[in-house]
Amino acid sequence: MGLDESASMGADVLPRRYPDLHDHLATLEREGLLVRVTRPINKDTELHPLVRWQFRGLREEDRKGFLFENVVDSHGRRYEIPVAVAVLSANRRVYRHATGLDDLDKLHELWTNAKNHPIAPVEIPSAAAPIHEVVFTHNEVAVPGHGLDHLPVPISTPGWDNAPYVSASHFITKDPETGIYNIGTYRAMIKSQARVGMNCSVETGQDIYQHFLKYQARGEPMPAVLCIGGPPCIVFVSNQKFGTDVSEYDVAGGLVNTPLRVTPAKTVPLVVPADAEICIEGYISTEWLEPEGPFGESHGHVNPKEYNCYMDVTAITRRRNPVLLSIMSQMGPSEASCQRGVHSSWLYLDHLHHIGIKSACRVQLHEKSGVTRYCIIQFKQGAFDADVWRAMFACLSLHGGWPKIIIAVDEDIDIENTDSVWWAMGLRTTPHRDIQIVKGMEPGHMPRDGERGAANESAVLWDARLKGTFPPISLPKKQYMENARRIWEEMGLPPLEPQAPWFGYSLGEWNDELDEEAELAANGDYFLTGDKIAGQRVRVRDVPMNSSFYRTKA
Repeated sequence: MGLDESASMGADVLPRRYPDLHDHLATLEREGLLVRVTRPINKDTELHPLVRWQFRGLREEDRKGFLFENVVDSHGRRYEIPVAVAVLSANRRVYRHATGLDDLDKLHELWTNAKNHPIAPVEIPSAAAPIHEVVFTHNEVAVPGHGLDHLPVPISTPGWDNAPYVSASHFITKDPETGIYNIGTYRAMIKSQARVGMNCSVETGQDIYQHFLKYQARGEPMPAVLCIGGPPCIVFVSNQKFGTDVSEYDVAGGLVNTPLRVTPAKTVPLVVPADAEICIEGYISTEWLEPEGPFGESHGHVNPKEYNCYMDVTAITRRRNPVLLSIMSQMGPSEASCQRGVHSSWLYLDHLHHIGIKSACRVQLHEKSGVTRYCIIQFKQGAFDADVWRAMFACLSLHGGWPKIIIAVDEDIDIENTDSVWWAMGLRTTPHRDIQIVKGMEPGHMPRDGERGAANESAVLWDARLKGTFPPISLPKKQYMENARRIWEEMGLPPLEPQAPWFGYSLGEWNDELDEEAELAANGDYFLTGDKIAGQRVRVRDVPMNSSFYRTKA
């Protein structure tokens, strides 16, 4: 990250030109996408389960963000700070508002521009930074009501989790050699007034772990800041995977097309987002680990107790009226899987286009698998087989531990509809020819234990595209389905949610004569076809039953 200090010390402080979390909540409320909860809700037993129901019992388009304004805990303590859950990615409409887009079809363009045209942040004085409106440092953090105890962090998976864990936990660290910043999301267990956990995936080579190793080699603890919430652009880049030479601060600026405002931390040699909600500063030990977990993870299982890092807190800073952001994760569909699925789908497609595979037109990481297991690539008709296989192998190389199953499909397959994908896998595949198993993969994001060790996994590559021509899809043609839908609506029948394919279309094995016969039938003139085919009889002894008419004729 290269800081632009041109506006940092002058009389005029750079104004914020991007939405913060409060702006976004106002937008959701204006659009009817925010549920305000004013009754007392127990953060330890009720808060996440309440929001969870909409991911298990509502249609995607009916989900909303929740803002809890009367938060209590199991001891009856009341918290001044409200908690927001599912306000960034309850569904794609909520996500779209968080990105500022008027159309999600522009998402690929937005992320590509942010990646290719990053904008360095601008440092502003601490006195002008909302994140430093309330500051507790060093010994003050040990005072009841000033430490981690005054933050209403919910328990994500009551009955399994052994503590509240920060899920919107964006750890900020800096490479001690290059000075490049990283912002990554890793769960953070609340352990005491002034101690918080940090769990990153070692086997996937995440940037924070590379920073950890460098500080460990120096014999020094690693300075870090745990940022909880903030401008949506910070949350989004924190959940992305960029190269070690890329600062998420810069990409965040590219997302909002203006420099992000940062300010020096109070007790560690780092800068923090000036417009964040809450920041926890401290040092991560590079000498000691502590037990951490269990915790309900986004892969859909409870991750077992492990030895992981911890951070001794040296400061807690926040806005005067902050909102504690919590992300709904665990088994998909969830807020995390919606957000990660949209982000990662862009990342994989961008990767394929970067290496020259332009025939790949869409990528979808399956939300219910926690995004990390199923990857579906849609190809333009006529894509070369070599490009298809190269693309599937390239997806394996992008991230060490996932996806586990990669499926290639044609352009006519709706990759967001698993029934459509399964149909292609069943009818367009010859398994011994179209499936490969790749061994020696990393386990990736899944419970780490025993047999699930490093390089003990495998992946499946599955080419479910058409290999040559096929007869048409056996549904009425589009014009007949559209006419029938008009009648349906005139009759006042329940609203339709079309599932692709909802009309029939040719897959190559069709000709003009067959079109003419179908049109005659639709016009009620099918006896004319009957007369014609009576003149095309053949003897049973000459042609076996079930023989193709056109092939036999040829």
